[in-house]
Amino acid sequence: MADHIKLRKASGRYSIRAAGAVLGESNAVIELSEGSAAPVLYIPRGDLAMAFFDQTDKTSHCPHKGDAVYFTIQAKSGPIENAAWSYETPKEGLEDIAGHLAFYTDRVTVEEI
Repeated sequence: MADHIKLRKASGRYSIRAAGAVLGESNAVIELSEGSAAPVLYIPRGDLAMAFFDQTDKTSHCPHKGDAVYFTIQAKSGPIENAAWSYETPKEGLEDIAGHLAFYTDRVTVEEI
């Protein structure tokens, strides 16, 4: 794992919402801090209504975390394209975020409740 990346269990319970719908709640959130960037919250898939998520063809690569895949959320108001991402097989030292989704905060609200 890159020295500038830190993982910690986020304290509290979180609600995940988009387009007026609750997509899940979790008290098993992992906070990833990378350098001076804002922390990113990773939510276990088991705590999300994955029936609303479709994996897309979009991918990206981070030299520190690995290859990411993206998900579109199927909302009543229409699809929210590539609103979430996941590192299916993250690099060594970051295995705890495998099986978790992170969200673009301009499309999905993740907040402590």
